[in-house]
Amino acid sequence: MTILTFNVIKVFILAAVASAIAIFWCPLLTHFLYKHKFWKKSARQKAISGEDAVVFNHLHKEKEVGTPRMGGLLVWLTVIFIIFLFFILSLIFPNTWLANFNFLSRGQTWLPLFTLIVASFVGLIDDILVVKGWGKYIGGGISFKKRALLVILIGLIGSIWFYQKLGWDTVYIPFFGDLSIGLWYIPLFILVTVACWSGGIIDGLDGLAGGTFASIFGAFTIIAFSLGKIDLAAFCAVVAGTLFAFLWFNIPPARFYMGETGILGLTTVLSVIAFLTDSVYVLPVIAGLLVIEVLSVIIQLLSKKFRKKKVFLSTPIHHHFEAIGWPSYKVTMRAWIIGIVLAFVGVAIRLLR
Repeated sequence: MTILTFNVIKVFILAAVASAIAIFWCPLLTHFLYKHKFWKKSARQKAISGEDAVVFNHLHKEKEVGTPRMGGLLVWLTVIFIIFLFFILSLIFPNTWLANFNFLSRGQTWLPLFTLIVASFVGLIDDILVVKGWGKYIGGGISFKKRALLVILIGLIGSIWFYQKLGWDTVYIPFFGDLSIGLWYIPLFILVTVACWSGGIIDGLDGLAGGTFASIFGAFTIIAFSLGKIDLAAFCAVVAGTLFAFLWFNIPPARFYMGETGILGLTTVLSVIAFLTDSVYVLPVIAGLLVIEVLSVIIQLLSKKFRKKKVFLSTPIHHHFEAIGWPSYKVTMRAWIIGIVLAFVGVAIRLLR
């Protein structure tokens, strides 16, 4: 068996194992979430601009209350279990084929794993505060400003690791090549991290976020593999595999929502992977759905401020399509199609380089 063939098998097997394990233990998670009633005690009352969220409440009032948050636990806990399972197996059976399935490595997966754990834990705290109704923030939870500061801090730690520990200070500019930006690498890293996190507003319909992130991490699996970063490719594949399991339980009617513990972890680790693969310039393409969601909110806020009227019936834009009469499953499945096509395009652009 050639090394290339084994690496392909390694990535696929790890993704399949992750998906199977996530499906196996998910009923335990959902039982726990329902038993302890980990859902919002009241629907969202205010839109981001401050006025009453009339359209949103009309569409989602019943689902907001009674459906647990924290479904993201399924993703990041499974990833942690898989990565340390095969690491331990490699120590127990060092001279067997099992050792070759270990994908915990300092150069490729330490930083993504650290980011996933820290960001997901912060999101978990926010979810707990929300379901308990604790905190000064309306409805409970960590305030938007504090969450933003925490994301900036995570981005700062990651940027310093890249700049000082790894010695990276260049970014690729299409048609111009690699450009050394020195210390500007740090604010760029933070900016990309915050931008990815802002795209987390896509978590609003059954299956929408899960399918979107599955295509994104699937795309980065291919990119990392093409660069010879097999451990990083395996990491991305394992995340994608757990997201497929998440979708099994999140398609309508959803058993749970991803929550901030899933969104915060996935979005911040996405920025780290984009830098590790030197693919920041194609990130807006591969994660195009996140960009569209954020732009819809920005356009809506600017329109309200300067034109005193809405552009969309509700934002993010997936709620607008619901408001004009599209069933939620139609919005979700069409978004999946767009996301997969954008992932193909982004991967093609990256491989052409």
